[in-house]
Amino acid sequence: MAFPLSLPTNEPLVTVTHPKSFLWVIELHNGKDNRLTVDLVDGALKPALDAVERNWREQWRTAQEPDDKEGGKGALIIVGRKNQDKFFSNGLDFESVGPNPNFFPLTFNPLLTRLLLFPIPTIAAINGHCYAGGLMLSLACDYRIMTDGSKRNAWLCMNEVHFGAVWPLSFAALLRAKFGDHRVQRRIALEGHRYTPAEALADGILDHLVTGTTADVLAKAEEVANSFCDNARAGVWGLIKSDLYRDTVETMRQDIRITHPIFEDAAAKSRL
Repeated sequence: MAFPLSLPTNEPLVTVTHPKSFLWVIELHNGKDNRLTVDLVDGALKPALDAVERNWREQWRTAQEPDDKEGGKGALIIVGRKNQDKFFSNGLDFESVGPNPNFFPLTFNPLLTRLLLFPIPTIAAINGHCYAGGLMLSLACDYRIMTDGSKRNAWLCMNEVHFGAVWPLSFAALLRAKFGDHRVQRRIALEGHRYTPAEALADGILDHLVTGTTADVLAKAEEVANSFCDNARAGVWGLIKSDLYRDTVETMRQDIRITHPIFEDAAAKSRL
């Protein structure tokens, strides 16, 4: 499947594949570095997540038959473009989203919340640089696998402190939810430390490192998916997360939305 549906199928922003009965893969295709835009998030990523969940739930319902021992398994991998080993996502496209007051409250925060509470295990296959909003996208996933940077440099960084961008409440809430150590929070948010993969693994940002190409990162992500896909069978993976991250989600929804007829019309245009 290719998204947005309005684009030619050979020019997608996102594709969804279903390589195994229990596994779905969302691949980002927005230019060379997968900058996050309204079109990518609202027109492609959100519909892609909906498509994956619909597909999994159809299988899960069928799997409620007493003799079905395998159905209901599920896991989702999100990866940068497979035909390169340089970028997972280079963060927000500030030229397009910076002037948009609706971007965080109506576009990006709902995506982070959707992914944070997704009903099957989610794995970010970080196949290159992972900056700012791209790092937040990966933190909303349950697991993170990254190239070890031995073939070419790969960094993780929240660099807003270096260029004067204020964090939305959603970023701070997600950071606190994933990392209880104030030293890690400080290093990420206030120092804007540019992590090597090895440093990120040591600080608990990553779960696994992989030597090799995007294909190798995906292979390891699939191993993790295979390890935990059974946990989706009971149907409570997302329900448990909704309790685990209840305070986080409430905070993420508190980002201020400035109201004005022009802003409201822009939001309606995006929605409709």
